Amino acid sequence: MTFRLEPLRGRDLARCAELEAILFPGDDPWRESAFQAELAAGHHYVGAYADPAGLVGYAGISVFGGPADAEANVHTIGVDPEWHGKGIGKALLRALLARADAVAAPVYLEVRTDNEVAIGLYEAHGFTRIGMRRRYYWPSGADAYTMARPARVAEEAT
Repeated sequence: MTFRLEPLRGRDLARCAELEAILFPGDDPWRESAFQAELAAGHHYVGAYADPAGLVGYAGISVFGGPADAEANVHTIGVDPEWHGKGIGKALLRALLARADAVAAPVYLEVRTDNEVAIGLYEAHGFTRIGMRRRYYWPSGADAYTMARPARVAEEAT
């Protein structure tokens, strides 16, 4: 089963919302309008596509500031449960990090404290836990770690 990464397409935002509802049922999953707002704001979103399944994963990051003070925030990464364990999450994360590395931006994110698979993925890519946000996810009240990865230039990242 192979997949390819491409810029997220507007016609796939309903599928993103569908996956959000599957992946985050106890919290407040993003709706299609949230994804539309992210794209309209100019944030960088990538989709993972497989034939004939279509969109099987998505990820987004924002990058703010200029060359001397850029900062990036991972907004979301989601992979269809039927496609877990196939390297899609890793590929999506690497695509986001490449965007941040292009401007030497440190990267921040929040992750549920009970999501050991995601935490392991982030740690394997240079993230460390820098804080805890109590009851960050709503309505479940789940806690989140804030994680950070120092700025890198694109050559260091390869």
